[in-house]
Amino acid sequence: MLEWKRPTKSRLRYALFPLAMLYWGIVFWRNIFYTFGFFISRKLPTKVISIGNITAGGTGKTPAVIYLVKLFLKNGIKVGVLSRGYGRKTAGTQLVTDGEKPVDDWRNFGDEPTLIAQKLPGVPVVVDSNRHRGGMFLIKNFGPDIIIMDDGFQHRAIERDIDIVLINSQDTRAEHKLLPYGFLREPWMSLKRADLLIFTKSNIKKPATFLIAMAKQTKRPWFQSELISGRVTSIDGKIKEANKGMKILAISAIGDTRGFIKTLKNAGFYVVDAMTFVDHYDYTQADVEKAKKKIMNSTAEMAITTTKDAIKLSQLDLSGLDIYSIEAEFKLSQGDEKKLMDIIGV
Repeated sequence: MLEWKRPTKSRLRYALFPLAMLYWGIVFWRNIFYTFGFFISRKLPTKVISIGNITAGGTGKTPAVIYLVKLFLKNGIKVGVLSRGYGRKTAGTQLVTDGEKPVDDWRNFGDEPTLIAQKLPGVPVVVDSNRHRGGMFLIKNFGPDIIIMDDGFQHRAIERDIDIVLINSQDTRAEHKLLPYGFLREPWMSLKRADLLIFTKSNIKKPATFLIAMAKQTKRPWFQSELISGRVTSIDGKIKEANKGMKILAISAIGDTRGFIKTLKNAGFYVVDAMTFVDHYDYTQADVEKAKKKIMNSTAEMAITTTKDAIKLSQLDLSGLDIYSIEAEFKLSQGDEKKLMDIIGV
């Protein structure tokens, strides 16, 4: 079993510093080559909005993508979603959904594109590591007014009209070191390429002073957003009436397990035990059996997981395991939502 562990707590962290310096050099020169035109960025014949980050997971990109698409749909704008499809077993351009057909196997597209497809009926979703090719497929077959590019900040081979970068409000100064020494995919100075910064999960924890100071140094507009817990549902979609103080086993394989645990506590649950795995982990039947034993040997009344994890767990035999997922919704204030639309220019 792959247990989730933060690099900042590892004894090997300081031994990774030389690798971080090597990584910095690669990132620095790559960005220089794009800035001065040695590497080419291609333009799609439609508006492209990228939602990304500068840390390795955990910022809440998927809820933000879902929120932004719904916002556009509410304003009568035709949207398509383009993702790399991390961890999928297929290659090339893959149509996750045309907005109508359900996804048959998440492994063909990745867990996050599959979740996006489930949450956005009527919206085409495409995965392709070649974003220009995938974008042209979307345009040719669906003609969207806007393409939302999921996790696109580092993908500079395609031009974008708006770059939105998400920053987890829970991030600490120690974590804001370059990979693999810390969690940064790029130095903070790279945020000057962004058009807008959004602190996520500010209702779980307000962003630290150093995060606010660094955001101000970029001279880019920035907002704070919340991640609101929603309905608790069974794997087959039945709503669960959850009582405050209910004892649970938390199961997750995401980039921000601590945020998930805090969200459960804020929702009124009492987390008696947790099973945590690396982001995008592919669950096995042995994990389900271990979860059953944990519940039997503890005071937990049921298990709760994320909507992303529920997609993967649903394809296993869950008989005998009382498990549910909890929705998480990205939210901006009404005023910031209007400012966002003004920045995007729609």
